[in-house]
Amino acid sequence: MSRVQLALRVSDLEGSVAFYSKLFGVEPAKRRPGYANFAVENPPLKLVLIEGDADQPTVLDHLGVEVFSTDDVDAATKRLTESGLITLEENDTECCYALQDKVWVRGPGNEPWEVYTVKADADTLTKTAEGACRCGEPNDAGQEKEPAASGTAARCC
Repeated sequence: MSRVQLALRVSDLEGSVAFYSKLFGVEPAKRRPGYANFAVENPPLKLVLIEGDADQPTVLDHLGVEVFSTDDVDAATKRLTESGLITLEENDTECCYALQDKVWVRGPGNEPWEVYTVKADADTLTKTAEGACRCGEPNDAGQEKEPAASGTAARCC
């Protein structure tokens, strides 16, 4: 089963964990410093909470679809690219305390969407490669690079 992911940047991580535990009737599947995620069966949802700045409203960090395997990510990449969307592939990326293969696209409102699979646990919340940034944000200069011939653009995590 694949499931939709909703990643929120929250100012009160502990209060948010308590609220969503009550709302969905489950405890977080993973807790790390500044991070919690819920694997909700009904409705099928991966809810990710990322600690943000204090006294700020909750904001959308990114959206996603969690799939079973790298083959599923590759199939999504092919489908999205063939449909004319600009994609960014990231393989063996450590982000959100997981080693992942993923592909990113942007919605019409510039909202970041990822199709991803988790390959293993990892020790870092944010991408540790050059130009690290929050998931789904443009590259380190704040600009998207020109699409490559394959229809891909450079964004991180």
